[in-house]
Amino acid sequence: MDPAAMPILILVLAFIVLSFVFWAVPIRLWIAAISAGAPVGIGELVGMRLRKVSPRAIVPPLITATKAGLGLTTKELETHFMSGGNVERVVTALVSADKANIDLPFQQAAAIDLAGRDVLEAVKVSVNPKVIQTPKVAAMAKDGIQLIAIARVTVRANVNRLVGGAGEETILARVGEGIVSTIGSSESHKQVLENPDRISKTVLQKGLDSGTAYEILSIDIADVDVGKNIGAELQTHQAEADKQIAQAKAEERRAMAVALEQENRARVEEMRADVVKAEAEVPRAMAEALRNGNLGVMDYMKYLNVRSDTRMRDALAGGEDAERPAG
Repeated sequence: MDPAAMPILILVLAFIVLSFVFWAVPIRLWIAAISAGAPVGIGELVGMRLRKVSPRAIVPPLITATKAGLGLTTKELETHFMSGGNVERVVTALVSADKANIDLPFQQAAAIDLAGRDVLEAVKVSVNPKVIQTPKVAAMAKDGIQLIAIARVTVRANVNRLVGGAGEETILARVGEGIVSTIGSSESHKQVLENPDRISKTVLQKGLDSGTAYEILSIDIADVDVGKNIGAELQTHQAEADKQIAQAKAEERRAMAVALEQENRARVEEMRADVVKAEAEVPRAMAEALRNGNLGVMDYMKYLNVRSDTRMRDALAGGEDAERPAG
């Protein structure tokens, strides 16, 4: 190797080594950790780089935890980071819980964070309860009047039940169910309007926060409005349905009566036809009787006189046989 090229090669190697050192060891973070009393070894920083763990995600939270006296280690923080958790949020939540005298171990906080819940928000709600408002809940009292109620539920997070506990949606659903049950069991809507606190007292007694991640502190009825007269509407609909049924039955009876009348008319016409047919046979029978000597001329004349007299009486009476010609 050319001796003249040695200095250049040494400079290149030195540059490469320094670049690797500055990449593997964030000097500013290392100095900040030492000055804060949270010493982090250079080997640990290099190991973080090799394990693809960002030192900036570990060292600042470690400094915060050390200053707060939590006694966390880089190994715990790295494990949570590599599991997909938010190290900074967990450490902030632990510091807040420690200041508020809430017993929250690191493992539990990490589990809450990995479960997808905001552990920092949970600690804040544990310290400062929050109010969630139900949507409008409509229910009908026994007198048929609809009431529309809105409730405000004050809850406090229960950190021990954040993993596996139900959320706000369950609280709202249970409170809404309790409101409907309380209004529905009231004899009159006036009772609810006069004492709306009956709803909150009854609902609170049901233990609606069982199995949830929250503890219900109070339920306050924010507003109660009178809705529709459901009972009257139901009666109106029932009356209309009864009316339609009655009309249908009446139409059925009318149709049956019309059919029966038509059948009777057909029978009458058939009987008239039989009568006409029988009357047509009378002259033939009389002629046959005259020929055979069974009927005399005088008898026939008497028959004609009686028939003429009968036709006259029918004409005076307006009978329908008045204009019928003689047989």
